[in-house]
Amino acid sequence: MITKAAILVEQRQPLVVAEIEMPDHLEAGQVLVRVRCSGICGSQLGEIDGAKGPDKFLPHLLGHEGGGEVLAVGPSVRHVKPGDKVVLHWRKGPGIEAAPPAYRWNGQKLNAGWVTTFNQHAIVSENRVTLVPADTDLEIAALFGCAVTTGFGVVVNNAKLTIGESVVVFGAGGVGLNIVQAAAMVSGFPVIAVDRFDNRLDLARQLGATHTINASAVDAELAIRDILGPQGADVFIDNTGLPAIIQMGYGLTKPQGRVVLVGVPKKGANIEIHSLPLHFGKTISGSHGGEAVPELDIPRYLTLYREGRLRLKELISERVPLEGINEAIEGMRSGRITGRCMIEM
Repeated sequence: MITKAAILVEQRQPLVVAEIEMPDHLEAGQVLVRVRCSGICGSQLGEIDGAKGPDKFLPHLLGHEGGGEVLAVGPSVRHVKPGDKVVLHWRKGPGIEAAPPAYRWNGQKLNAGWVTTFNQHAIVSENRVTLVPADTDLEIAALFGCAVTTGFGVVVNNAKLTIGESVVVFGAGGVGLNIVQAAAMVSGFPVIAVDRFDNRLDLARQLGATHTINASAVDAELAIRDILGPQGADVFIDNTGLPAIIQMGYGLTKPQGRVVLVGVPKKGANIEIHSLPLHFGKTISGSHGGEAVPELDIPRYLTLYREGRLRLKELISERVPLEGINEAIEGMRSGRITGRCMIEM
């Protein structure tokens, strides 16, 4: 079986869109999915840029949030069956964690992890797919693969934001916008969104930000202090992975404030903080996908969307075919793309 995919061949270079060869059978725990659409997450930009250092698995496939239909299942798969609509996600759910598939391209092995979504057909582990109702919009399903579950998990599980607590969300991309929406839903106040692009800040206001700051136009730290006063923020959430922003957030939070790191600094880009406040109640912690539990969170959030409580269509600001993926990635880097760009397969 032949399918088309976007391949990371060399770090810091455009992806190569080409036909690849699928394995001729499914192993135990593997699920064959026809991917209908996939979001592009900042994590993929980090992989392309080599944020974690040299990539020893090149060439390989990418993508970790998608919506699709199950075409076939391997031995021992029990949670999904052919014909099911599913969310593809990188957080582990129930079921088997199967061996990664062995694709081939140009006569060589093409690596892939337990889930990839920048391919028209994907072989994924059973524990990386979650069943959704047959009438689910697969664009919306794709958002539940990471953007929504991570954003809401950061607020509920990591920050543990409560009614009336102040929160600064630094970086209003696809995940950041969902953090803003979740913070507003739990009645955080004020909800301050910070970004370098006005189009993203405009959408942040629509999703519940009470204040917005363009960090390319003003001194963000001074602007945040003007809003919060000398007491500082209860919660500072960083989506940038920039040490200077993380250190700023640490200084801007209250003595018992929480700093949550969603963005990951590049390898070797360390932060410097005075640790004494950590002994008296301040915390700094990393988020791992908002600690989301796919089989529990996806149905809950999908219900909220169906009842009109979540605004998700507004997050999809551009749709491109697989062949346009490199232009979409550049649109994310430049800020031209406001929310999530959806790759339509």
